[in-house]
Amino acid sequence: MLRPSKLADYATVIMTGLARDPARLRNAADLASETHLAVPTVSKILKRLLRGGLLVSIRGAHGGYRLARSPADITMAEIIAALEGPLNLTDCAAHNGRCGIESLCHVRGNWLRINLAVQQALEGVTLAAMAEPFSSLPAGEAPLRRVQPGA
Repeated sequence: MLRPSKLADYATVIMTGLARDPARLRNAADLASETHLAVPTVSKILKRLLRGGLLVSIRGAHGGYRLARSPADITMAEIIAALEGPLNLTDCAAHNGRCGIESLCHVRGNWLRINLAVQQALEGVTLAAMAEPFSSLPAGEAPLRRVQPGA
């Protein structure tokens, strides 16, 4: 199953909380209380998001964190990359020439295509969209369907 790590998942929760009031500074304790996550976990995530350029840190007694850019200018791809590094669904999507069967493999190109599609999908969802309640799919879009084994 393809899914982000818990820290990346928690980062989206923290970032959407920040996006709902982007001008307000929040410290790790405030965000932990709002998100029901442990303070050490929130602190770890905030440091990674700061290093990733997604947050600004203000020092001092009334300091804290806020978004570095507008929620409409931050994508899910950036948030996940700040926690997990570049998106690579398979080793061959990440490392050209490191696979022993690469010259004989007929699926690498398709994995690269899938990797690109997932990357583009994540780039197409902004933090602003994540901060809004999900009501329904846009007109004409079908929900993901599960493929039954053997079907």
